[in-house]
Amino acid sequence: MRPYFLLGFNLAALTSCSALLCYLFINKGFSATLLSVGLISIALIGHLFTLFTRQQKQAEMVIRALANGDSTLGLSHYHPMRKQFDQVKEQMQTARFNAEQQAQFLQALLIHVDLAVLVSDDSGQVIESNPAVNKLLGKSFKHLTELGAVGELLLQANQNVRSTLHWQTGEQHDTLSIQLSIAEIQGKVRRVVSIQSIHDQLQLKEQQAYKRLTKVLTHEIANSITPLSSLAHTCTTLLPQELCFDDIEDKQDLQLALSTLASRTGHLGEFIARFRQVSSLPKPNLAPYNLANILEQIVALHQQQALSQGTTFELAIRSQQLVMLDNSQIEQVLVNLVKNALEVLAMDHQQNAQHSNKTPIIQLTLAQNSAQQLYIEISDNGPGIAEHVIDMIFVPFFTTKQQGSGIGLSLSRQIMLNHGGDLVYVQKPTGACFRCVFG
Repeated sequence: MRPYFLLGFNLAALTSCSALLCYLFINKGFSATLLSVGLISIALIGHLFTLFTRQQKQAEMVIRALANGDSTLGLSHYHPMRKQFDQVKEQMQTARFNAEQQAQFLQALLIHVDLAVLVSDDSGQVIESNPAVNKLLGKSFKHLTELGAVGELLLQANQNVRSTLHWQTGEQHDTLSIQLSIAEIQGKVRRVVSIQSIHDQLQLKEQQAYKRLTKVLTHEIANSITPLSSLAHTCTTLLPQELCFDDIEDKQDLQLALSTLASRTGHLGEFIARFRQVSSLPKPNLAPYNLANILEQIVALHQQQALSQGTTFELAIRSQQLVMLDNSQIEQVLVNLVKNALEVLAMDHQQNAQHSNKTPIIQLTLAQNSAQQLYIEISDNGPGIAEHVIDMIFVPFFTTKQQGSGIGLSLSRQIMLNHGGDLVYVQKPTGACFRCVFG
């Protein structure tokens, strides 16, 4: 309405000026030349103003058309603004296409990367996340506070932050590395959070440290044991039968000391030889196997021992999938775990036979976890493992048995890690439970 109002106002002003000039010409004696010049000037001014108004209106229409993506603006091919309009329209379309293409590329990239990414506003409300978040953490998030104490830290941070977090999804434990980047996009604060699992890297570093320690210890101990064992055997053979002592018991004590020294150094040498397996474990020779068949063989192997001590096996097969594994190494792991369970149940039954009527049971389960990984679980209804030693059970040399070497669980875990899986202890209300997870 505004252009029409201005046009009416301008026409009224031009009419008034023309009438004034005519009045001055008739009543005041203005010359015809001055009258003509005045009218022509008024007409030119009016024409120029009309052209200016029309150009302003066309410019407004062009801008509105560009803003709305309208390409039907009624400009002729010969109009001076037509070429510029087409160029601007093409540039804007190209810029919009590039922006959309880049946005689609970033979305596709976020979908395919394994790195979990969350984008939230300044209040912590999650705006965008990729599928890796659900895969890694077991669920999607709507707010950063759902990450617990670390989420609060990310919300309160005024600069980029890097932190670690222990995370548990069901019975699966993980260690996460979390990094925060704060950016201002279109005047709004955005918190970009990237999350990745460092559990495997930490385990690898831990195993490498154990291997280096094992190599050093076994080398140094073996160098000391070998000459001691040799000297003990030599002294025993060189001891003459006719050697006389003031007291016959002194001779017997010497013979006992030499034989004990030879025996113990021999046992210690065997222990070192077994412990070297942790640091010199060969790479698994992978082939497809059915874990159900392996479990049935393990039960058959230990069935007689279990019956002799009153222990019952319970076998649950919930999957028949084939797995790439080294059969001999996996059997070694399962034999070790079942043997440990049998020993613990036998000792517990002997100690509490008069006070308990429960039947010792070992459960062997083959199933899949929430991450679709196959696992074998060996659990018993014995006394379990004390909570204060759970963190130490996979450490080489550590054992809770009087005659234990501290090698079995460490070696078993190393075998599972070499298979791309893991051996974990699962805490349950009663008994002990070990889970062999296959990657």
